[in-house]
Amino acid sequence: MKVALFVTCLVDQLCPNVGMATVEVLERAGCHVTFDDRQTCCGQPAFNTGYRKQAREFAKRFIEIFENTDAEAIVIPSGSCAAMVKHFHEVFEAEPEWQVRADRIAAKTHELSVFLVNRLGVENVGAISNCKATWHDACHGLRDLGIRDEPRRLMNNVQGLEFIEMQNADVCCGFGGTFSVKYPEISAGILDNKIEMIEKSGADTVVACDASCLMQISGRLSRLGSKIQTKHIAEILASQE
Repeated sequence: MKVALFVTCLVDQLCPNVGMATVEVLERAGCHVTFDDRQTCCGQPAFNTGYRKQAREFAKRFIEIFENTDAEAIVIPSGSCAAMVKHFHEVFEAEPEWQVRADRIAAKTHELSVFLVNRLGVENVGAISNCKATWHDACHGLRDLGIRDEPRRLMNNVQGLEFIEMQNADVCCGFGGTFSVKYPEISAGILDNKIEMIEKSGADTVVACDASCLMQISGRLSRLGSKIQTKHIAEILASQE
């Protein structure tokens, strides 16, 4: 299957290894991956902060780029950005012609783990990772897209990986985009509760589908001097050790 990769801003700017791991996993699953380097932001930061006009401009850019691809699917290594594409319809509530175009794009768009399990029917990508891993349910992925079982099924098929379910895996890490900037004390309080659950799990690696959550969690773990690692699901699935 031919797929178009939307790499996301954080992956592009801060963790390109996640983008490369995503390509490796998709290719291992039998996909031909294309990447259009004209892509920019999906518009989620503007949308979530109330700047709907600016969000529409980003959404139009996204649609114009991806509606011209001959790929059968658009794959995103992020639940939050994939969820934003699903919200494009409401961004264009006053522009019905754009709503039609947005809906066509949304129908082709998938978060990575959901694409592998539900679209390709793949739960084992031949990954090997000798770690004790736990899973953090990112808010947009879980609540907007219903992503829960897919990443767990994939991780349970990684050779050598011991999966440990932590308490309150579905509780927010406190990032929330601009929320963590506007309300740092509340964000830190929410994060400390998440860190406590991660530590109690006994895992040496915490895995998620969003670079934003991992950035939030890894920053706090680092400041605490913790040896617990953070990994994107794509990195776990691409691992061969």
